[in-house]
Amino acid sequence: MSTNPDLDWADALVIVGYFVIVIVAGIVASCRNRGSIGGYFLAGRSMHWIPVGASLFASNIGSGHFVGLAGSGAAGGIGIAIFELTAIFILLILGWIFVPVYISSGVYTMPEYLKKRFGGRRIRIYLSILALLLYVFTKISADLYSGALFIKMAIGMNIYLATLILLAVAALFTIGGGLTAVIWTDFVQTIIMIIGAFTLMIIGFVKVGGYESLVNNYLNSEPNTTRIYWGDTNSSMYKYVKCGIPSKYSMHLLRPYDDSSLPWPGVIFGLAISSIWYWCTDQVIVQRALAAKNLSHVKGGTILAGYLKFLPLFIIVFPGMMARVLFVDTVNCVDPDVCEDFCQSRSGCTNTAFPMLVLKLMPSGLKGLMLAVMMSALISSLTSIFNSASTIFTIDIWRRIRPRSSDIELMIVGRLVVICLVAISVVWIPIIQNIPTMFHYIQAVTSYLAPPVCAIFILAVFWHRTTEQGAFFGLMLGLVVGMIRFIWEFSYPNAPCGEDDPRPAIIANVHYLHFGIILFVITIIGTIIISILTKPKDTSELQGMTFWTKGMNMPFKKMTKLKTVSGHVSAHESTTTMDYSSSAQESKTSVNETDETSNDKWYTVAFKWICGIEKMDKVPEMTEEEKRRLALKATDISEKKKWRITLNVNAILLISLAAFVIGFYH
Repeated sequence: MSTNPDLDWADALVIVGYFVIVIVAGIVASCRNRGSIGGYFLAGRSMHWIPVGASLFASNIGSGHFVGLAGSGAAGGIGIAIFELTAIFILLILGWIFVPVYISSGVYTMPEYLKKRFGGRRIRIYLSILALLLYVFTKISADLYSGALFIKMAIGMNIYLATLILLAVAALFTIGGGLTAVIWTDFVQTIIMIIGAFTLMIIGFVKVGGYESLVNNYLNSEPNTTRIYWGDTNSSMYKYVKCGIPSKYSMHLLRPYDDSSLPWPGVIFGLAISSIWYWCTDQVIVQRALAAKNLSHVKGGTILAGYLKFLPLFIIVFPGMMARVLFVDTVNCVDPDVCEDFCQSRSGCTNTAFPMLVLKLMPSGLKGLMLAVMMSALISSLTSIFNSASTIFTIDIWRRIRPRSSDIELMIVGRLVVICLVAISVVWIPIIQNIPTMFHYIQAVTSYLAPPVCAIFILAVFWHRTTEQGAFFGLMLGLVVGMIRFIWEFSYPNAPCGEDDPRPAIIANVHYLHFGIILFVITIIGTIIISILTKPKDTSELQGMTFWTKGMNMPFKKMTKLKTVSGHVSAHESTTTMDYSSSAQESKTSVNETDETSNDKWYTVAFKWICGIEKMDKVPEMTEEEKRRLALKATDISEKKKWRITLNVNAILLISLAAFVIGFYH
C-alpha cells in the first residue's frame, strides 16, 4: 500500500493530547451517578439535552461511517447520504412518539418494555439474545474493521495491538463510569470529530477546485483500468464492458425504482422501517434518550442530533467523492490485480477513500488530529455498544437466571459483560478482515432481521389489541422468512463487473430494501391475525404502555410493592422498580460517610470503586415520600408549555430544512 505510515512529533502530540482530554472527561464523569443501578445504566436520568444530542450522534457515527460512507461516496456519489438525512425524521419520531411511551412505562431496556407490554418472558429473552448477537457480529465488527484499517494505513501499527488499545480504552470508560461517562466522552469526541472532519473537507475542496469542479470531475472520473473484456473475441458471445464509470445519478438522492444500489421505493419505505428499528427500538440509541432529565430534554436532544445529521453529507460523503477524483486509479480500481496490490482486496478499494485523503492531504499535526477523529469515532461507538449490551444482559437475561440477585451483584455482572465482549471482539478480528464490503453487508443484514422487530414495536405502541402470542409468533415468522433470504442470497458469490449474475431472479431483482418492506408487511399481517384469534390483556393493564395511554399510569399506588435492597429501591417487580435517580441517596450518603470509618483493605476499596459499589452499602433507607417522588420522576412525561411550543417549532423547522436538502438533490 503506497502510503507513508510515519507520523512526526506534532501528530503524536495531538494524539496524546486527545487521549488526555477524553480520559480526564471520562474520569470526571465517572464520579457522578455512581452507586446505583439507575446511575450506571441510565446516568441517573439527569443528562442535559446537549450531551444527549451529541451522544445520539456520536453513537451512530462510528469509524464504520467514516470509512463506509466515504467509500460509498467514492463508488456511487451522494446517494448514500439519504441514510443520514432520512434519519432526521425518525429522530423526531423517537422524541415525540416512542420515548414518551418508554418513560411512561418506567423501563430500562427495550426487551423490558415488551415484557411489560405483553407479559411472558420469551419475547424479552429472544430480543435480548438477538440484540447481543447483532452488537457483536455487526456493530462491533464493522467499527473494529474500519478503525483497524485506518490505523494500519496511518501509522503501520500491528492491527491486533492497535485494536486492543482502543478496546481497552473503550472498556475502561464503560466499566468505570457507566452511561454518564459514555455520554460525556461522546460529547467531547463529537466536537473533535466535527472539527477534524470539517478541516479535511475544506482542504479537499481547495484541492479539487471547489464544489462545481468536484461534481464535474467526479462525473468524468474513470480509472485507466476501466475497460474489461469478457469472453472469446472470436465468439458471438463476446462482449465489451466498461466498469468503474460513475452513475449518471451520482448527484441524486432519489433514484429510479429499478436502480441497483438505492431504488426510491426502498429508500422511502424500506429504509424508514430499518431506521425506526435502529433509532426508536435499538437499546444503544434509546438508552441515550432515556438518560435525559425529562421529556423536554429528550426532544431537545433529538433535535440537536437531527441538525448534526446534516453533517455527514458534507464532511464524509463529499470527501469520499474527492478521493475518487484525486486517486481514481487506486481508490476506484476495478482490475482485481490492481486492487489486490493496493489494498489487499480483489473486490475493490473504495474503503480506503477517507484514509487516503487524510494521509495525502493533511499537513503535519492535522494528520494526527484526523487519526484522533477516527479513534474518537471508534471509541464512542464501542463505549455505547458495550454499555447498552451490558444493560441488556444484566437487566433482561441475568435477572431471569438469578431473579433474587442483589444490586451489587448486578453492578459487578454489568462490568464483567463488557470484559467478555472485549474478548469476543478480539477473537472476531481475523474474520472481519476478510469481509470487503462491510457497510453494505450490514445494511442488507439489517433489512433481513430488523423489520419484524420494528413491526412488533409499532403494533405494541399503537394497537392495544396486540397479544403476546401474536407478537411472538409474528417475530418467529419474520425471523424464518428473513433467514431464508439471508442464507439464500449469501450462498451465491458476488458477480464481478461484466459477468452474469448467478443468483435467481427472486434474489437478484428484489433489492434488500424492497425485501425489508415485504418482510415488514408479512410480520404485521401474521401478528394481527394471531392477535385477533387470541385473548388480549385487559386495558387496565396497559395504562402508560401505549401511545394512547401514556402518562395515565399511577405509580404511587404501587408503593406498597416496592422492596429495598441495601436501603434503596430494588429493581425486581414493580412497574416503578428501577432506581432512576440517586440524588436522594447521595445527599444522605454524604452526611453518613463523615460519621463512618471504613475498615476495608485497600484492594477491597479499589475493587468497590471500579465496580461502582463503594457507596451502596452506606445508603440509608429512603422514606415513603422519597420513594414516591422517585417513582413519579421515573414516569413523568409532563412538559412546560413554553418549552413544548419552542421544541415543536424547532421540530417543524428541522423537518422543513431536511425536506429542502432532499428536494434540492432529488
